[in-house]
Amino acid sequence: MPKPLVLILTPLKDAAKNLELYFSLLEKISYPKKKISIAFLESDSSDTTYADIQARLPQLKKKYHKATLCKKDFGFRIPEGMPRYWETIQYERRSILARSRNQLLFRALQNEEWVLWLDSDLLEYPPDIIEQLLSKEKEILHPNCVLDYGGPSFDRNAWRDKGKLHMHDLRAENDVVPLDSVGGTMLWVKADIHRDGLIFPPFPYGLENPKIRYDNLWKGELETEGFAILASDMGYTCWGLPNLEIRHLRE
Repeated sequence: MPKPLVLILTPLKDAAKNLELYFSLLEKISYPKKKISIAFLESDSSDTTYADIQARLPQLKKKYHKATLCKKDFGFRIPEGMPRYWETIQYERRSILARSRNQLLFRALQNEEWVLWLDSDLLEYPPDIIEQLLSKEKEILHPNCVLDYGGPSFDRNAWRDKGKLHMHDLRAENDVVPLDSVGGTMLWVKADIHRDGLIFPPFPYGLENPKIRYDNLWKGELETEGFAILASDMGYTCWGLPNLEIRHLRE
């Protein structure tokens, strides 16, 4: 049976310092390179991210099925000295993240059967990650992103029970568990669900869905959390892999 085409999508902003590690990990992926397309969207960087990716494109195009670099600025900068997780900027920050993901998806997706959303600031993941994700036979999957193996989940956008449970709470439940929300550090999606309209809402979504958090002042969920609620409304279940851990760089 022929292996399906996989599209790896990575939104980028001020990522130059992480690119060597990003491409080192990508090179170690055991899935056939000619069965992988790769695409980037760079936004609002103040460093050399765009130029660095552009310089790599000729070699990437030779190695992979397809390689694409897109550019879209949104005019958003986190105020100097403010952490990116500061509450007062989350709505604007995550709304623009959602828009960048959607822009990248619409520009890059062609004939691929699966989409792997992959952040640029991961430290480690298994070389056979694509084979592992394919083997689960689920349409939407999210590995457990941690700082240390066996430690608490780093990506807290993956949750259940209105945010009361995160993936580290679900390790003993099963290797594959249902989730009400997902994060985007690494997210596996069947491409046809994207084609059918599953996007990352850049606005609060899901007011009538009972899975949203009651204490969410936005009166809905957006970006990856909104993606999961929209998936639910479309009749799909999001699944988590609490015991398949990938590591994130320390900030």
